[in-house]
Amino acid sequence: MSEPQAFQDIAENLSFLDDWEDRYRYLIELGQALPKLSEAEKSPENKVHGCVSQVWLAASTQREGEQTILSYRGESDAMIVQGLVAILLALYSGRPAPDIAATDAIAIFDKLGLREHLTTQRSNGLVAMVNRIRREASELL
Repeated sequence: MSEPQAFQDIAENLSFLDDWEDRYRYLIELGQALPKLSEAEKSPENKVHGCVSQVWLAASTQREGEQTILSYRGESDAMIVQGLVAILLALYSGRPAPDIAATDAIAIFDKLGLREHLTTQRSNGLVAMVNRIRREASELL
């Protein structure tokens, strides 16, 4: 199972950035490109617990044949975390639930060197977001 093209493009762009400050800037740019959530989507049900910053993930599902496709929208009040949300959406959104449940974003982020310079709090928040997305996908199986 390969990653979606949007995520592959992000990973390729990151591979060209050796300096961590350049990677931070790129994360911020990715986050700034995300559409904002509506106030209704910033509900307690969509709030991700375990993040120091405010993070919301709004999921929607649709059926395609036998498969349930999950799509996500997200937002954070912290610029770097907003960029992490953008990468997670590129990796997970628009994919079948079994693929999402089987995709370990933390291992992928580690392979890309994206967690090595995150604070412990940001890293814990990233894990909370990934766990939430994968749990929702698993519940649909």
